[in-house]
Amino acid sequence: MAQRGNSIIRDLEISEVIAVLNKAYADEWLAYYQYFIEAKVIKGIMKDAAIAELTQHATDELRHANMVADRILQLGGTPLLNPNEWFTHTNCGYEEPEDFDVVSILQDSIKGEQCAISVYSQLADMTRNKDIVTYDIVSQILADEVEHEEDLQALHDDIVEFIADIKQSIQ
Repeated sequence: MAQRGNSIIRDLEISEVIAVLNKAYADEWLAYYQYFIEAKVIKGIMKDAAIAELTQHATDELRHANMVADRILQLGGTPLLNPNEWFTHTNCGYEEPEDFDVVSILQDSIKGEQCAISVYSQLADMTRNKDIVTYDIVSQILADEVEHEEDLQALHDDIVEFIADIKQSIQ
């Protein structure tokens, strides 16, 4: 634990920051797996574009988990060591895909990103002007999550519009 580094934290209990970061850490691992498995099982029109997007997002979520774990360690904590703990500490949860259709998968993924945006927005509010290092990390992750939501929503909307155009043209 970096004593001088931790001494810059103001008006926050370090143990509280570690606990909140461990919840985010659980979310990142579950998000990684969700994107990974969705990219494997997805079916339907324009699935290749969706697979590329989901695979990239999985990579980003794994990078986020690494960033959060590093910060937990810097603060003198320990990242969750057992994957079973991800389910008991998660903010956003994990819903296994039931419908492998591209539109359904994208809707599930958008919902997950919206939860992540809420979590990281709260973390940014919590650490702003109190823990600049954690604030910087969660701000970077928040920017990625906002971009992910936009990417997924745009792809979803393109596919839905394409399907509607096809249906209209065959009537």
